[in-house]
Amino acid sequence: MLRILREYVKKPKGSRSVSTWSPLAKAFNTSGLTEALSVNNLSRKTSGLFGVPELTTAEGFTELKSQAINDSDRLIEEAVGHGRTRKMVQIFDDLSDSLCRVADLAEFIRMAHPDQKYALAAEDTCLAVSGIVEKLNTHRELYTSLSKVVASGDIVPTSEIDNHVSKLFLFDFEQCGIHLPENLRRQVVRINDKILQVGQKFMAGAVTPRSVDCELLPEHIRQYFMKEGDNILVYGLFTDSANALAREAAYKIFLYPDERQESLLQELLNSRHQLAEICGFPTYAHRAIKGSTVETPEVVREFLDILNLELKTRAANDFDTMRDMKIKETGTQLPLMPWDTTYFTTKVKKTWLGTSNNEFTPYFSLGACMDGLNILTQSLYGVRLEPEPADAGEVWAPSVQKLAVVHESEGTLGHIYCDFFERAGKANQDCHFTIRGGRMLADGSYQNPVVVLMLSLPSPRWNNPCLLSPSALFAKHYQTQEPLPDDMIEKLCASKNVFPASELQVQVFYSMLDQTYHSNKIQGSTTKILEEIQNKYYGLPYVENTAWQLRFSHLVGYGAKYYSYLISRAVASWIWQTYFQKDPLSRSAGEKYRRECLAHGGGKPASKVVSDFLNKEASAGNFANALVNEIDEKDQHVQSIMALNK
Repeated sequence: MLRILREYVKKPKGSRSVSTWSPLAKAFNTSGLTEALSVNNLSRKTSGLFGVPELTTAEGFTELKSQAINDSDRLIEEAVGHGRTRKMVQIFDDLSDSLCRVADLAEFIRMAHPDQKYALAAEDTCLAVSGIVEKLNTHRELYTSLSKVVASGDIVPTSEIDNHVSKLFLFDFEQCGIHLPENLRRQVVRINDKILQVGQKFMAGAVTPRSVDCELLPEHIRQYFMKEGDNILVYGLFTDSANALAREAAYKIFLYPDERQESLLQELLNSRHQLAEICGFPTYAHRAIKGSTVETPEVVREFLDILNLELKTRAANDFDTMRDMKIKETGTQLPLMPWDTTYFTTKVKKTWLGTSNNEFTPYFSLGACMDGLNILTQSLYGVRLEPEPADAGEVWAPSVQKLAVVHESEGTLGHIYCDFFERAGKANQDCHFTIRGGRMLADGSYQNPVVVLMLSLPSPRWNNPCLLSPSALFAKHYQTQEPLPDDMIEKLCASKNVFPASELQVQVFYSMLDQTYHSNKIQGSTTKILEEIQNKYYGLPYVENTAWQLRFSHLVGYGAKYYSYLISRAVASWIWQTYFQKDPLSRSAGEKYRRECLAHGGGKPASKVVSDFLNKEASAGNFANALVNEIDEKDQHVQSIMALNK
């Protein structure tokens, strides 16, 4: 993408001043250095958080909470009553929106607002709305009214989209077991509570450091580890260590089997299996995957098996290269092991760069990257990102930037609040929050979405802006605005594409392990299952007396869905190869993608969106082929750059 965008970077004709940045780039390169762009301008009108008038003070959450309760009561009465005149799906959509726009906003403020008054009021609102949702999930009359509409049709004409969304609402109901007899419903509630509690304990255990006696480690590698009294503390895999023995020791110690974690994992997996069976599914994987792009676990397994077959030789070539590097570096004939791959991949990337990160970072100011993103959206969709002054009280920190997302003919499509910079008390995580969802209203107008993008970047200083690592899309020097030189672009792109097959092979292994764990009741050790899956789907052997799965926290949040990383990447690759590879900034392809793929939201089955847009069946084979084509192209690019540099 850097190569594609380069032609759009104009060399400056004069001063080296940052004042020649676009308004968008300047907003992010100087954000937080002046409050003229933020909440402190007294000439602006005062509004509440996100422009919500009730939230000029923390007490406004009480009013929002009351509104949510009143709205839900009114809409429930309309849905179950006999005088209904509207579509049932319309009522459910209103009900969902009235609760989500309060709950989602409150959840974000609870996490992000530096004022504890706001954070505590938001937390109280979250709990209240969660209680409402819990009652709705067990509201038999509401479920019965919806199920009748799905089974027999509504009292007013409905569209295909209406019918699909109604089924989604019904499925959400039945996930909670509302269609079951009372005794089983109570059991579902108990199991869900158990799954939540066990999952939290497993997550905590997955990141707990391992402490061992210093005497267990050779003296010459103890320096690589943190010491605690007479013990060595191992808090990770040390994959970046240049010492092979230190990497091996960290791997074997950190991943040593833990009985409590094993017990928690078995309890989690078997509780999920029990929940699925009570709700009418053969396995938890069937419950989790229903309605997704691939629709069934059988398709997931077929997809992973095809990938595994295609990748074996390609990944083996990558591993052979790494093994040769290890032999050369260590002067031994030791085989390549799982603790080596990340280290040698990183080493090759650094070799490809052929220069230090310090030479790259001046080209990756935050403002330059936002400009690059703006070029993409304007080229593909005719959509630009415009900095927009926030009213006093609208944002929660001075450095937050408000962007209007504006279409060249349709006007404003929504707003993005960019909370990019670190501050005291702010969670150190990169995430996206929906504050208000976009949806079509009954009068034909559209409710524009509002979202927050939260990062934890270092704040800009007076002498230079926030400089990112070379993983962004767009690059101009923050002082001269010179584009990144061609040779540096080629090195950077090549470094990001090394060993693509082995990287993908690891993801296949993770995905198949997750599927296997959620495909039957666990009988025996989860480590035995790990050993079998690793030896078949990884390409590097299982290491005795290790239990990597007990550190795999994704099993909690992505149970039976870890494969979705690969499917998402496959869909993206397939779309790229079909529509954008020949002309990456094609406006016609961008418009087609927007109208036929992005615009549906949840109104059309995901598998049908993919198959209609790509004019092919959304099958396991087609998904796998897209990924294989991607890694072959990456490898060819790396080989071509290698040939030029010889």
